[in-house]
Amino acid sequence: MNNMSERENNEKIIEGLKASCHSMLQLLGEDPEREGLVKTPERVAKAILSVTSGYDEDPHAILRGAMFKEDYSQMVIVKDIDFYSLCEHHILPFFGKVHVAYIPNGYITGLSKIARVVDVFAKRLQVQERLTLQIKNCIQETLNPLGVMVVVEAQHLCMQMRGIKKQNSVTTTSDFCGVFNQAKTREEFMNLIRNNR
Repeated sequence: MNNMSERENNEKIIEGLKASCHSMLQLLGEDPEREGLVKTPERVAKAILSVTSGYDEDPHAILRGAMFKEDYSQMVIVKDIDFYSLCEHHILPFFGKVHVAYIPNGYITGLSKIARVVDVFAKRLQVQERLTLQIKNCIQETLNPLGVMVVVEAQHLCMQMRGIKKQNSVTTTSDFCGVFNQAKTREEFMNLIRNNR
């Protein structure tokens, strides 16, 4: 993939986002032509394209690009994967960590590819519940492991900056399939991601 996505090269999208930001500044009572704001619409357009670049990537292809036959059938865990996303309800950030485990069934994938899959889904307008499900489903559908479990822990600025204004709240979601339906296997994963914190 090129350094610039198709959408970043699409002047129509950039111009539309710039116009929207310009209108928003005016509606807020600001002067979009003043020195500090004159380049803001362009900056906002580029920022929005960057933080939603996950629409341009295929997470299944990322995993398939680094699938290796391997006779390993114990738990593989990638934990503390930082992510940043935008809540689709308020277009405000939510961010935190993702922990992923899978038990291979003949194939493994490059460890960095798990983190890339997280990024692809996070860089879309999201809700945390869907993000958790999409990561799990992508790994299950592509690698066909014996099981997958995903835990997401996040802070939501839509809860911290506005509305209820609870500064220290953390939302945790999880989803699992296959052998992780067994309580003992889930407990092993949860114990392993809690260690060394």
